[in-house]
Amino acid sequence: MPETKAAPIASPWGPVRGRAQQRALKREAVLRTAAQLFNEKGYAASTLDEVAERLGVSKPTVYYYVDSKDAILLECVRAGLEMLQRAIREVDARGGRAIDKLDAAMRAYVDIVTQDFGMLIIRVGEESLPADARQKVRRMKAGLDMEFRELIRQGIAEGSIVPCDPRLAAFTLAGALSWIGRWYRPDGGLDPTEIADHCIGVLMRGLSRESVAVPEPAPRPLPAPRRAPRRRTA
Repeated sequence: MPETKAAPIASPWGPVRGRAQQRALKREAVLRTAAQLFNEKGYAASTLDEVAERLGVSKPTVYYYVDSKDAILLECVRAGLEMLQRAIREVDARGGRAIDKLDAAMRAYVDIVTQDFGMLIIRVGEESLPADARQKVRRMKAGLDMEFRELIRQGIAEGSIVPCDPRLAAFTLAGALSWIGRWYRPDGGLDPTEIADHCIGVLMRGLSRESVAVPEPAPRPLPAPRRAPRRRTA
């Protein structure tokens, strides 16, 4: 994949602001610059020296705002997942038909996975995180998956979405939209809105000109009841 280079972060090491605001802005700049670097070069090949160089500061200055490279990755991935969760919940809270909410949620999803933190979730993922951090990220991803499933369930109940397995449908939608973050390039021929229009159109309408019958999911058999263990007699 050709290297994708995002616009550099404007350095906040400039005019003096309030102490708390200045620290928050500088920490944000460190995280975003690191996210851009990880997306371009990969996590393993990136160093905090390069983050410091891009920001025009020393490496100890970077360590003042973050504890380690692993901590940066966790914060960036968490930020991306929180953006996705918040966007989908805001769409759901606005009300309306489930099919329209699902469309809006998918558009928000595409917008976020083409940004620094959202892209990082797809390009770097959780494999580079320590075990305890991986568990936190997986719980957040599971919560995001449930948001999609719930919108699909609502649509089936109201009749705006065809009967389907909400779990498999959510996996399909999220998988297809997530992959955009893998191949998207800021200097490519399409912007995120155009990409969303095309990809969501394919997902929602399909490719066939003909009416394709979608079989309803078969009911799952209930598990057999467990037999009580026999008591041993003396």
